[in-house]
Amino acid sequence: MTAELRRKIVDECRRWGIEMVGFASADAWDDPPFEPWPPERFRPKAIFPGCRTVIVLGLPVTLPILETSPSIWYQELYKNLNAQLDERAYQLSELLNRLGHASVYVPRDGYGSVEVLVENPYAFFSHRHAAYLAGLGTFGLNNMLLTREFGPRVRFVSVFTTAEIPSGKPMDGSLCVRCKKCIKACPVEAIGDIDYPQASIDKRKCSGRSIELKKGHRSPCGICIKVCPVGEDRKLFRRKDMGLYDGPDKDPELFEAWEHVRKYGST
Repeated sequence: MTAELRRKIVDECRRWGIEMVGFASADAWDDPPFEPWPPERFRPKAIFPGCRTVIVLGLPVTLPILETSPSIWYQELYKNLNAQLDERAYQLSELLNRLGHASVYVPRDGYGSVEVLVENPYAFFSHRHAAYLAGLGTFGLNNMLLTREFGPRVRFVSVFTTAEIPSGKPMDGSLCVRCKKCIKACPVEAIGDIDYPQASIDKRKCSGRSIELKKGHRSPCGICIKVCPVGEDRKLFRRKDMGLYDGPDKDPELFEAWEHVRKYGST
């Protein structure tokens, strides 16, 4: 029954256009694979007592749109992905409820606004850690989850369920090539000293940057995920040459296209 339920969930998500689906046992949080790890109050069984499985859904951030960041184009893509993820996660939780498995969805952002993060820089649940435990990717230096398909260019949402569903396991090794491009590209130097598997992140600096961009209708920043070389999406969009982001000399036409988008529709 549990394997059949797993197939039903995957099939339904694919019907909705969501190809990235993962499953993590709620017990997996109790044996941290690395430190720092979310404290007990941030774990599924504490947030939703009785939770047995966390289902993770992911949608890709389209690379050519992200490359215009910070811009209104990327801001609208970000909002669209968030809305789709919340809607599908809610639908999935209600489907499971109808099947007799008590379930709730967890919104893609567990905080009210980016301004809140300056003083309290944590959401009440980390989808990235759920995706890691489900085997969808590994952490990079920029504290984002890197996937084989899209590198860190994925937005995630989760569903907590009392159904016990066959789960994945973390990937072996790391997808991060430790090129430090994310560290060098951060406009506010929010990514600091390297400490495996992640670098230290000044979340207040990062949030402050987003607040400033928000005033001009071009938030979030997105630069650290834009310059990451990991992901098969780079092959599709012919973006394997990372020198594209160093300045206009490599591809003036592409650089002018990005600049055009940045100049209009926002400040």
